Amino acid sequence: MNKTTESRETSEKGFEKEIINQITEKIIGAAINVHRELGPGLLESAYEICLAYELAEMGLSVERQRPLPVLYKRVRLDCGYRLDLLVENKVVVELKSVEKIEPIHVAQVLSYLKLSGCSVGLLINFNVKILKYGIKRLVFD
Repeated sequence: MNKTTESRETSEKGFEKEIINQITEKIIGAAINVHRELGPGLLESAYEICLAYELAEMGLSVERQRPLPVLYKRVRLDCGYRLDLLVENKVVVELKSVEKIEPIHVAQVLSYLKLSGCSVGLLINFNVKILKYGIKRLVFD
């Protein structure tokens, strides 16, 4: 690999990272709007629908409940996994409405990232007083 190719790849990775950062900022802003409007204590499905609506209003591509197959021995198996939201086909968003985020929730998002091929995910717990304390950004390398 020559220096020009390395430089181009580094530049492309930096550009992709910036796009993902912009998407995650928009998702977080939309989630804050939803939380301000609805507050804590509702079912995850209510937050999912409202957040998907907010993101679509921003012009972002959003898929709700996207099936996530498991690749096992080169065979795609439908095991019933579903992504709460997939935004711009780049960011996985897993929503919760729980007392607190547990390590299993983090592991779940990291597994979803691995299975989906995405590198960045947001774990958002709406059952908090101030939403910024309920958001975790996760990266899978």
